[in-house]
Amino acid sequence: MQKLKTILLKCLLGSIVLLSSCRSSRNISKEETKNDLLKDSLINSGHLGISIYEPSTGNYIYNYNAEKYFIPASTTKLFTLYAGLKHLGDSITAIEYKIERDTLFVLPTGDPTYLHKDFTVHPVHDFLNSSKLPVVIIDPQSDLTPYGKGWAWDDEQESYMPQRSVLPGCGNMLKLEWIKKVDPQKDSFAYDLAVINTDIPDFLLIKKTDLTLAENKIVRLPGTNHFTVTVNNKLNSFTQEIPFETFGMQAGAMIYQQLLYHAPTIQQKNTINRKEFTPKYSQRSDSLYKLMMYRSDNFFAEQTLLMASHKLLGVMSDELMIDTLLKTDFKDIPQTPRWVDGSGLSRYNLFSPKDFIYIINKMQKEFGTEKLKTILPTGGTGTLKDYFISDSSFIYAKTGSLSNNFTLSGFMTTKKNKEFIFSVMLNNYQGSSKAVRKAIEKYLQGVRMSN
Repeated sequence: MQKLKTILLKCLLGSIVLLSSCRSSRNISKEETKNDLLKDSLINSGHLGISIYEPSTGNYIYNYNAEKYFIPASTTKLFTLYAGLKHLGDSITAIEYKIERDTLFVLPTGDPTYLHKDFTVHPVHDFLNSSKLPVVIIDPQSDLTPYGKGWAWDDEQESYMPQRSVLPGCGNMLKLEWIKKVDPQKDSFAYDLAVINTDIPDFLLIKKTDLTLAENKIVRLPGTNHFTVTVNNKLNSFTQEIPFETFGMQAGAMIYQQLLYHAPTIQQKNTINRKEFTPKYSQRSDSLYKLMMYRSDNFFAEQTLLMASHKLLGVMSDELMIDTLLKTDFKDIPQTPRWVDGSGLSRYNLFSPKDFIYIINKMQKEFGTEKLKTILPTGGTGTLKDYFISDSSFIYAKTGSLSNNFTLSGFMTTKKNKEFIFSVMLNNYQGSSKAVRKAIEKYLQGVRMSN
């Protein structure tokens, strides 16, 4: 009899747990029905995954395809953000240096802020210029490629895809401004490369006029720094930024050489004793991360992962750094992702919605929610500038978008003051990106207002 009572009690307790679980899921499902997210024909044209988690209870409030893999696009930057927060410290190590034999030796770290237009103070530039010693830049002989695995080859002209490099300068971007004079037959060009000039390797500028052209355009011949500007003479001026070919360290070295009072030389070294070098800092790390997340800056993300790799492993390798993170910091991730770059430009990346619940929860625990609020966009700001206006300061999230793919992962405070972490991932939809964003916005607003 006692054994029978024990069995009945276990069954009863199991039923209570099951009913409790179903109740949470059922409440959120009503909200979904109200918002018609799963019934939306545009949403249903693709593959949808949702996960909503309550950290205070450790319970998932709702899961839908939450363990399936999706292309995350720029929400990949959340994992890169963790790598930076965990391994780079409060300030960016711009270079490492040592003085030996009356020479200043400089070891690059992959710092993307050197003479970048978004930063007005450049301590490393000032430090090198103030030195009276000859400068030698050490080439660490990195196997780094300018583009990540799975990046779209026909996007190399786009401003959102600068090349990665060991020694960046000016964002690895060329800014060209064309100004039309009164006499169309004597149009002239004005080059503006921020604080550098046209001193990058293999530079050549070609001007063409095509009156039938709808828009002025600038293109670079792949593998070179040969730029062709074709104008239609309809505008008085136009400005465009376009990535330049870095040729490994060559472009960065030329920028250093042209801007320093004494031109540095390059020295190749296969082995380097890092203990002999002293770090020189450039910018506060959070200032870099905020720009990376607010405008989804791919260049900053890639270089952040490379800087973390240099700091932790002594070599700039996205592949080695990702492998190390997955075996250490992320060894307990729910679904082991396929992760290939720092920015999310690659369609090879595959993560699950639960993976993003995991990384946001991990960052909140280790670095604090308030810190994340200073880095991630909220409604009406950054990549959320047209969304969640009424939810500003209640929802903080990172967007991810590639053609036919949209993802959104973040955290929210609900109307009843509950804290939720959420991830919504939609792949391979056919239709308007704006309509998809609005449908997901409406759904999450419903979740926030009803809980």
